[in-house]
Formats: sequence, C-alpha cells, structure tokens
Amino acid sequence: MPMNFLPTLRNLVSAYQSFERYSAPDLKAMGMTTTQFDVIATLGNQLPMTCKELGKKTLVTKGTLTGVLERLEAKGVLERKLNPEDARSQMIGLTKEGQTLFEKVFPAHLQHLEKAFSKLNKSELEEITKSLQLMNQIFTS
Repeated sequence: MPMNFLPTLRNLVSAYQSFERYSAPDLKAMGMTTTQFDVIATLGNQLPMTCKELGKKTLVTKGTLTGVLERLEAKGVLERKLNPEDARSQMIGLTKEGQTLFEKVFPAHLQHLEKAFSKLNKSELEEITKSLQLMNQIFTS
C-alpha cells in the first residue's frame, strides 16, 4: 500500500510548528508559555472546573497539566479548592488576579493571531476548518 498520506502528515506538522513559532513569542513577551495561556484562556470567564474537565478542554496532557497548575498557582493566578461534590478531586479556577490577566492577554493574543488568519478569506478558513475536523475524527474514531 503506498504511503500517500506522508505529504499530508508533513504539512500538518509543519503548519503546527509554524503556528507555534508565530504564537509563542507573543505569549512569551506577555510572560507566559503556550500551555499557561491555554489553561488561563480555558478558565477565563468560567466557573471553576475539575482537573479532568480542564484536561479535556485544553490541549494539555495530564502530566504536563499538574506542573503548569502548580506554577500558575504560585504566581497567584489560579486557585484550587476541594470539590464539594467529590472530595477526591479539586475545583480549579482563576483568582481575581488571574481573571484580570485573562482579560488583558486573551484579547491581545487573539489580535496577534488575527494578523495571520486575516490573510485567509472566509471560504479558505471554512475549508481548513473542515479538513482539520475530518483529521481529528479519523484519529479519534
């Protein structure tokens, strides 16, 4: 069977790496990593959630998430409390400082990303979105 998917795989990885090279320096300039931003963006304007829920909603693996949560907690931007419905788990939410940080960095970073994404027209964005959704489905089914 021919490996006709290799160019697709190469382009997928290359596109992700290019995105990271564009996105990460903007976040670094605001004092955070891509992973920290993902957690803060997910928790912003939301009720506290369990670590399991946070893991599902972010792109962060469980092993990485623990360290990120500890660093963000040490910075005073998030807090963990016992889950009143299940004492074995914790509820994670932004502190007042964390919400203020979210309100500053989230729109600023989206504006940075829009500079790149605005180079695509509506139909190109829709086509890419559909293709990425299809790729996601084939790996999760």
